[in-house]
Amino acid sequence: MLYTLLRPLLFKLDPESAHRVTFRAIEQARKFGLLKTVSIPCQPRTVMGLNFPNPIGLAAGLDKNGEYLDVLAALGFGFIEIGTVTPRPQPGNPAPRIFRIPEARALINRLGFNNHGVDQLVENVKRSAYGGILGINIGKNFDTPLEKAVDDYLTGLQKVYRYASYVTVNISSPNTQNLRQLQAADALDELLGRLKSEQAGLAQRHGKYVPMAVKIAPDLDEMQIQAIAALLMKHRIDGVIATNTTITRTGIEHLPQAQESGGLSGAPLTQRATAVIRQLHCLLQGAVPIIGVGGIMSADDAHGKLTAGASLIQLYTGLIYRGPDLVKEIARVACARREK
Repeated sequence: MLYTLLRPLLFKLDPESAHRVTFRAIEQARKFGLLKTVSIPCQPRTVMGLNFPNPIGLAAGLDKNGEYLDVLAALGFGFIEIGTVTPRPQPGNPAPRIFRIPEARALINRLGFNNHGVDQLVENVKRSAYGGILGINIGKNFDTPLEKAVDDYLTGLQKVYRYASYVTVNISSPNTQNLRQLQAADALDELLGRLKSEQAGLAQRHGKYVPMAVKIAPDLDEMQIQAIAALLMKHRIDGVIATNTTITRTGIEHLPQAQESGGLSGAPLTQRATAVIRQLHCLLQGAVPIIGVGGIMSADDAHGKLTAGASLIQLYTGLIYRGPDLVKEIARVACARREK
């Protein structure tokens, strides 16, 4: 209710300023005991060998540097994913680089993996009191040649392995030039092979196995999805996150700012992302669990992802438009449906 009242004021600010103001306000509320921790124990489940207290997670992108883990932990999420983080700090693309499309309950972003670098993220995680399931999303620096991208992913995996519950390999952002080429069969085969080999070595070195997921785009055709599914199973990848943002603008072409470059998220992505989940579910047959993300703006949207084959879901743009109450709404409806 409070967020509903504050949202018109926040939407008068540019999106990045609104992001900073929101988190500072929540931090202050927590500091003075005004933020009560939400507990949502309904629907615990085991996925990727991890025990999730509930299936509702926060997608990567909202807390790129792991600066707000303790604040986010109070909102009831079953897990939190931070990043995308790159080996070296980078500023990302020039501002303005986030655009709201309220008429469509959508966002366009072309942030470009802006982050403080993996070493700073690790320090932030170490300082945090968060003890829940933590995903860390890794990517490559914008100026690393594509033929050397695997080196950046290996560096990221090595540095976050000890601190992550699972690691996500982001090869699907549309905002780093040529990154999505890593989804092509030959490139992906090599990348996954190298990462799985490193994962095995790190598991032995640290005495624990940290699952690895791959985040894919919604703009793949049927043949591309088939090839990716086959490689996920070949390399025994622990999970797949479907999907990232889309470069299409179907249905919103006429709206202000819809032609800004970048990845589109929110309500226009709902059906496209769910269709990818459904296809992956048919291809994978339970061999690789699916985390569903993309256009979850309501409990019904979340239910659609889960019934399409997702084991877990993640929120991002829905939180911008609906606020933290969306987490409780999804949990309440999911629990009610389970009891019937």
